[in-house]
Amino acid sequence: MKQTSDPRHRKRITAMKILFSQSFTKLKPRMLPEGYQEIQPNLEYIDKLIEKAAPQFPLVKIAKIDVAILRLAIYELCVKKNQPPKVIIDEAIELGKEFGSDKSPAFINGVLGTIYKDNYGNPN
Repeated sequence: MKQTSDPRHRKRITAMKILFSQSFTKLKPRMLPEGYQEIQPNLEYIDKLIEKAAPQFPLVKIAKIDVAILRLAIYELCVKKNQPPKVIIDEAIELGKEFGSDKSPAFINGVLGTIYKDNYGNPN
């Protein structure tokens, strides 16, 4: 379990909350924490990865909090690439447990697992 005092965990929570709030408003994007400013310009790419990894779930049908967590994790996994993939996936699952529904962790794990396999090969 991640420590709430971990600054990386707090930054991820802040970024996830901003991404979540942006799904309800058309206002200018709020400033994302340092290291996450490039999420917005990559949203189209990130959303296509989500749609490809979970074709049976249109983006508009996925819970907004799960979309925010996935966007953050996919940004870190496929764009930023400064952490080991397993760390990013584990953190996203933890955020799903903390903020999502009972089904969020499994869904997030499935989507990110598919993206991981497509981009990094077989994890076994």
